[in-house]
Amino acid sequence: MTNPSPGGNTAALSARMISFAPMSARRMLALGGIGLILVGMLVGDIFAVFVLHQNAARVGESLSSAAHAAMTGDANAVSGSFQSVGSFLENRGTKVDTHVHMIAFGYLALMLAILQPWVALRESTRKKVAWTFLIGAWLLPVGVFLIHYVGLAYSPLPAIGWASIFADLGGALVIVATLACLFGIARHFSQAQLPPIEDVLMKDRSVAGRILLAGGLALILLGFLHGAYYAAVDLYRHEAMDYSLLSQMTITAAAKNGAALDSALSEYGQLSGEKAVNIAAHAHAIEFGLLAMLLAFFQPFVRLRDSWKRTWAWVLLLGSLALPVFVLLELKLGLLAGGIADVGGLLVVIAVLAMWVGILRYTGEIDAAPWISSRGTE
Repeated sequence: MTNPSPGGNTAALSARMISFAPMSARRMLALGGIGLILVGMLVGDIFAVFVLHQNAARVGESLSSAAHAAMTGDANAVSGSFQSVGSFLENRGTKVDTHVHMIAFGYLALMLAILQPWVALRESTRKKVAWTFLIGAWLLPVGVFLIHYVGLAYSPLPAIGWASIFADLGGALVIVATLACLFGIARHFSQAQLPPIEDVLMKDRSVAGRILLAGGLALILLGFLHGAYYAAVDLYRHEAMDYSLLSQMTITAAAKNGAALDSALSEYGQLSGEKAVNIAAHAHAIEFGLLAMLLAFFQPFVRLRDSWKRTWAWVLLLGSLALPVFVLLELKLGLLAGGIADVGGLLVVIAVLAMWVGILRYTGEIDAAPWISSRGTE
């Protein structure tokens, strides 16, 4: 049999065959995005185990020292304590920002990878855009991480250090690359004469993909429900207590009542912890749900046995549920709940790493299938 339109069919098959080639823009964004998410999660886990609680304790101690110094009228001690608080908060803030930006850029990279067939740019241009995005996505969080350690040393600007400059440059590269992808998408939809695109990622109905889609949606729903419950039941009460305890600390410090001041500081620390675990549980449930749904689209390109793909999907969902649940229980169960939450995060990291390895092992079976089929009909 002969093909009635060999030229057009060859072009269409060529487009399909480069869709997930080893150095294609789509594959670069997929692997780079998952890599960003993995490193971001590892940074978060290491921060939670070795920095978070110790840093919070030091902030509490410095605030207590400042309050007691204010009670005795020692202005220099108050200033020194608040400088320590600022340093601890900067250390914490840069670590949290590094963790958050890596994961957020990883999500964005996966979204852009899914949308690549609709980006009406040359493949060579799409590769350059992908490289620009990934360079910026790594440069920004690394720069943010170094802000606390580099400071203003050798900076040409009086208030912005080199780490901040490179972080801003990374952010600018991400914005430029994202705008280029949006331009390509707009260009595609302005070309009305083109036939509709059939993408294998959108047509996947595998069991692992369905597990991740359904589980991710459930996690997002749980995160939304918890956020709505917290906003309706506890948020305004916490805000009122926040104001009340700060006022109480001011009054007791002025009255030089040390016992009452320590009690107010302890209650304020407990309140801050309660607010933090609720916000963290809400945010992590939604983030892990989004991660599961994004990874569901890439299951056709995970070169593992179906049984292993299902196993890793369940491991990811188990860890994604365990982490926010046991973060919520930290105030009741203490370090035990914190340890289980960290194990949940580790399960997510292992599952995502397994999928990343599976995508790295992909050698083009799906992309080559249409070409093999067409050869058989000639």
